[in-house]
Amino acid sequence: MSLEIVNPGLATTVQDRGRFGYYRFGIPQGGAMDEYAAALGNRLVGNTPDEAVLECTYLGPQLRTSEDVVVAVTGAPVDVLVNGAPAPQNARIALAAGDTLSFGVIKGGTKFFVSVAGGIDVPEVLGSRSTYPIGKMGGFEGRAVQAGDELPVGAPLPETLPRLEAVPEELLPSYDREVSVRVMLGLYDHKLTDQGLENLIGAEWTLTPVADRMGLRFDGPGAEWKREEQPFGAGQDPSNITDAGYAVGSIQIPGGTQPIVLHRDAVSGGGYAQAATVISADMDLFARMAPGTRVRFVPVTMEEALAARAERRERLARVWS
Repeated sequence: MSLEIVNPGLATTVQDRGRFGYYRFGIPQGGAMDEYAAALGNRLVGNTPDEAVLECTYLGPQLRTSEDVVVAVTGAPVDVLVNGAPAPQNARIALAAGDTLSFGVIKGGTKFFVSVAGGIDVPEVLGSRSTYPIGKMGGFEGRAVQAGDELPVGAPLPETLPRLEAVPEELLPSYDREVSVRVMLGLYDHKLTDQGLENLIGAEWTLTPVADRMGLRFDGPGAEWKREEQPFGAGQDPSNITDAGYAVGSIQIPGGTQPIVLHRDAVSGGGYAQAATVISADMDLFARMAPGTRVRFVPVTMEEALAARAERRERLARVWS
């Protein structure tokens, strides 16, 4: 069983839940940028949460199936077409051998996902099928898919849960143009001026088109760093530090101008200060933002961050019940 890539779309990659345990060696976590949306698709087609899916960016691919198969399209709202005819999103779709799956114009966010019963069965690399294009590892030959690729599909798994024909409305994510993102301040927020810190957590920021799986850049009033003598080994700009590790979700503000939120494929360390870190429960939000989305960074405590993570876990448990 395989999916033929007739047209690759824009930056379509194989992703699963991610590659864990290697960040300290400089290999990022990777995985679907919207883990929740990818999990919804796997649930619809009868997979476990671990199966690999296709992550599509803005312009989706055109696929042809070699055998009968069940697929689902979740994530950012987009027109779904089977042999040119409309098909439902966030629902099971039965494809016959030779059917073509394609997509119209995305209507919100940036990422949507194609899940297939049995999962995209590319080899695991360091415990994951996720594509890390910069490292040329994982996915299909370590790269985004290309026209003519034949993606292997695994055998459908025994269904251990009741069949889900469509995602209930209350479980669908939203794609708003104004978003609050919860953050924990630190490690270097003390290096911002009072006005810089006030701007970071009090002002509105706008997502620019400079955004990918490594990071997303925001435009706004800037967040100035204090002018002080730099430590040995740091750069000359106040936003520089002696190299340190980066958490996934770290917010950097090079030169005190445009904040950058590091995402799934970001490097694991470097010489820019991290003013704050997005909490894990809100990382999926960045795949649901289109350029021009207005964002406010809202500081929370560790207790609030842990409560949000538990709430997200409970929401996922509802999907898999």
